[in-house]
Amino acid sequence: MDEELKKEIRKMALQNSFEHGGQTQDKIILGKILGTKPEFRTKVKEITEDISEIVANVNQLSFEEIKKEIRENFPEILTPKEKIEQREGFPELENAEQGKVITRFPPEPNGYPHIGHAKAAIINSEYAKMYGGKFILRMDDTNPEAERMEYHAAIKVGLEWLGIKFDTVKSTSDDMELFYEKGMELINSGNAYICTCKRDDISKNRRERKACKCSFKDVEKNNKNWEKMKEKFKPGEAIVRFRGDMKADNAVMRDPVLFRIIDGKHYTLGEKYRIWPSYDLAVAIEDSIDGVTHAFRSKEFELRKEIIDSILDALNMRKPYQGFFSRLEFKGMPISKRIIKPLIEEGKVSWYDDPRLPTLEALRRRGIKPEAIKKFIMSLGLTKANTLAPFDSLEAFNRKFVDANSTRLFMVRNATKLTVKNLPVSSVEIPNHPVNNMGKRKIEIDENFYISGDDAKNIKQGMQIKLLGLGNIFIKKKGTEIEGEFIREGDITNILKIQWIPQKTAHEIKMIIPKVLFNGETFNEESLEELDVYTEPYYLQLKEGEEIQFVRFGYCRKDSQNQAIFTHK
Repeated sequence: MDEELKKEIRKMALQNSFEHGGQTQDKIILGKILGTKPEFRTKVKEITEDISEIVANVNQLSFEEIKKEIRENFPEILTPKEKIEQREGFPELENAEQGKVITRFPPEPNGYPHIGHAKAAIINSEYAKMYGGKFILRMDDTNPEAERMEYHAAIKVGLEWLGIKFDTVKSTSDDMELFYEKGMELINSGNAYICTCKRDDISKNRRERKACKCSFKDVEKNNKNWEKMKEKFKPGEAIVRFRGDMKADNAVMRDPVLFRIIDGKHYTLGEKYRIWPSYDLAVAIEDSIDGVTHAFRSKEFELRKEIIDSILDALNMRKPYQGFFSRLEFKGMPISKRIIKPLIEEGKVSWYDDPRLPTLEALRRRGIKPEAIKKFIMSLGLTKANTLAPFDSLEAFNRKFVDANSTRLFMVRNATKLTVKNLPVSSVEIPNHPVNNMGKRKIEIDENFYISGDDAKNIKQGMQIKLLGLGNIFIKKKGTEIEGEFIREGDITNILKIQWIPQKTAHEIKMIIPKVLFNGETFNEESLEELDVYTEPYYLQLKEGEEIQFVRFGYCRKDSQNQAIFTHK
């Protein structure tokens, strides 16, 4: 058994003993090892003896000695783990009838989709499926200044990757004429007015809960100003405001904006319109006319429920049920465009598919499976408690999906040369997976190998080592290069087992290792590590995007012929 595995076993034994009052058991540690390192399932007999020896040694230690060793060698064990409440599925809906539930996902195409979008889409999608209803994708595209076709396309690609299917696909801007009609209805009924005050005055009045002088204008004056908004007024000179309640504790109700002037060119409508509806007006009308029965969105919109209901009441339109859930973010991986965009512009992050980001493009490129994202989000339930999750909580779900189909390959870093004399074969066949039938690969060999520099440090002259899948080697000479001789396998059980790469066919790749992007508020300058490593030529036969488990390193995704991205342990 190699030293790295022994260290892992000892760590598990110490942790289990610490958590259970100073004692642990062989079978518990064996189960943990096989759960985290499934490649050892075919080698249970080989590792059982070492586990027994390590467990027996740990069980002889006092509780204080166990704690002392953990503190010195494995301090991460003592770090409190944050628990994320998990449940399967979502609670039943209020006033929901089988076959009659309609939900929607209305992303704004002003950036690349991220894990937060995935949560909103999955919740609404799953509820539609749960009740045999319908699901609408509606691009909320009523801000020409911020929205682009590039983002529109990226959202559709991301949702397709997640496996989310829609019954209807539309854009909010499809209904511009209807918004104008409803806007005029609100103005003529006295429920809205045109405000020409300066922005600072509007903000001051809202803070002081004072009515704006424009709110006293009659309907005729408001109609004239509406016509002026079409051509005469410049952006910022006039807005349409809902007549809410300037005394309300909920600031959203203090005469919010319903329409504003934007002269930007819309990515599908061009310059056809310059008066654009606000989110509150657009989402209220769209949800009502689309027949949405249950509208779920993240809880930062919860205060807007009152204004949306008020708008629909003023228009005598049907109101959907509104539900809310917590935003989903990962620690150290911000989802805000205001943070990500400058990082890209400054060259600190390559693009929106940089594997350190929580965008769907980045998660896909890193090797996170869409099925894992769905399972993870479903496990969180429909809570409104803040969800700032550690990334390894998603990794745990992903591991279950990638393990069974990941080709196992050898990989060495900090390569050291090993020469082996008297090899009896010129090639070996090694299974691509320790348990599942994924075929075998043939590796041509001669006497020249690369082994990992970390393994080389543990090799001493006169000892035996085992080259995995090849056989035992007696070490005759140890220097900057190592020389050995092939021997028939003996009775040595406690032998260093190492991976290797033939020098003549070694394929060099760059290994990209993404780490946490931010420590608190500070950008982590060491958030992307790059290693130059050697792997087997079989790597070249794998398709781009395939998941690999490099032995004793972790799961990685083939990014290109010359680059792989570390997914997780």
